[in-house]
Amino acid sequence: YMHMGGDETAKNNWEKSEDIKALMQKENLKNQDEVQSYFVRRVEKIMQSKGKKLMGWDEILEGGLAPEAAVMSWRGIKGGAEAAKQKHPVVMSPSSHNYLDYYQGEATAEGAVYAGLRMKKTYSFEPVPEGVDEKYILGNQGNLWSEQLQNIRNLEYMAWPRLMAIAEVAWSPKLSKDWDKFSNKVEGHFAILDTLKIKYAKSIYDPIVTTTLNTKGELFASMEGELRGLDFYYTIDESMPDQYSNPFTKAFLIPDDVTILRVISYRDGKPIGKLLNIPINALKQRAIKVL
Repeated sequence: YMHMGGDETAKNNWEKSEDIKALMQKENLKNQDEVQSYFVRRVEKIMQSKGKKLMGWDEILEGGLAPEAAVMSWRGIKGGAEAAKQKHPVVMSPSSHNYLDYYQGEATAEGAVYAGLRMKKTYSFEPVPEGVDEKYILGNQGNLWSEQLQNIRNLEYMAWPRLMAIAEVAWSPKLSKDWDKFSNKVEGHFAILDTLKIKYAKSIYDPIVTTTLNTKGELFASMEGELRGLDFYYTIDESMPDQYSNPFTKAFLIPDDVTILRVISYRDGKPIGKLLNIPINALKQRAIKVL
């Protein structure tokens, strides 16, 4: 296979091109999607003449797939499912579950990148969509784009241990998947990563902090762990939390005069994971309004 790309084409520029307009008239192409399909089909013939098979991102579905093209589905699973139903080979690589350049833990504790993706969500992915013949699904792929990664150590930090989840999803039968067993294996592999001097995220120890705004405009915070057996302790008075601070048991009110929420995770009476320092503005920005 040879991957041609084919994503995020600047069709707005094509619309202004006199050459494209002439091509559309000559080839009886109705719109820019068909222009793209015309181009992909020509590229496919060139690749086939060299003994290669064409693969492209799911945008190559627009305007009609080239006769023997394989599709790599990144904008969710819809494109991959559609291509498989048309009996074309597919590699699943949805940004919703498989993008390794998304931070793995609490947003305010990570670098400024596009979005976040917890490992438990990555592990929850099923590469074979409902109603699709699995023989057309070639595999499951993770992508680690580097434009917002500063160095190789940061690359390692983004990839591990989440890459283990992508591998497990690809190589294990759906019915044998078990998050608790898998997460235990991941923790066992931390010692290996340490020996190899690989930098990795320990975000599975940190809570997922969510907030809501009620009809009175009051802000409430809640926490959820990826692992069992974790205890979360927090402060809202700017002091550093420990196991004698407020234990999280249910959603709690963040008063108007609070400037920062600090949270730390414990397991079996010992601190584990990061000390999280979440500014009030970040908490307000992620709030869901409860009507």
